[in-house]
Amino acid sequence: MEISYWIVAALLAVFYLYAGGKKTAQSQERLQPMMGWVDTVPMPLVRLIGVLEVLGAAGLILPPLTGIAPWLAVAAAIGLVLIQIGGIAVHLSRGEVRQIGLNIALLAAAAATAWLGTTWL
Repeated sequence: MEISYWIVAALLAVFYLYAGGKKTAQSQERLQPMMGWVDTVPMPLVRLIGVLEVLGAAGLILPPLTGIAPWLAVAAAIGLVLIQIGGIAVHLSRGEVRQIGLNIALLAAAAATAWLGTTWL
């Protein structure tokens, strides 16, 4: 279970560091071609989502790696599940049903990470 956790958590962390970093650092114009929803969401909220994604990525890796408050990894995974639920809601509200495949995969991976984290942390 521990190896499974590290594999899934590392993949999620890489993804969320990338995606969250882009939301945190790039302008709305640069984000819009790959994230069409940013034109309907205020940029401070986009930035907040990016920061939460980066913190979630760090939360998946750092607490279990250091042994300091490893329960935070489960909390981070649950937070990432909630972010994906919000993402699915935004896509559905915009009529972008075809866009939710990645959100569902990320939601499932984050939920699996939360479950794996509860089995050995």
